[in-house]
Amino acid sequence: MVEKITRYDAFWLFYLREHANPRTRQLHYFGTFLALASMAAAIVLAQPWLVVLALVTGYGPAWFAHFRVEKNRPATFTYPIWSLLSDFRMAFAWLTGNLAGELARAGVTTDA
Repeated sequence: MVEKITRYDAFWLFYLREHANPRTRQLHYFGTFLALASMAAAIVLAQPWLVVLALVTGYGPAWFAHFRVEKNRPATFTYPIWSLLSDFRMAFAWLTGNLAGELARAGVTTDA
């Protein structure tokens, strides 16, 4: 049995290792930005149903990446809040050019 992670800093390193494949990360970014766009549209257009679209567009590509690309179980199933936070943290680290260092700290080797 795998021991439950009880600290976010330990979860973050685990999360990065679960996203070692660059294609998995790309699909996460795609889903994250589609979800943000859907949420913005829901607010601007005052259409609450677009929140459902945000969930589908956010989780769909990410879960596809885990099941088909990374071949692991999404962390969302066990750590939903930390996982959501980490999706945004990973995307922000990528956008700011800090992701390679974080991946290295987690023990993930990259070609970049």
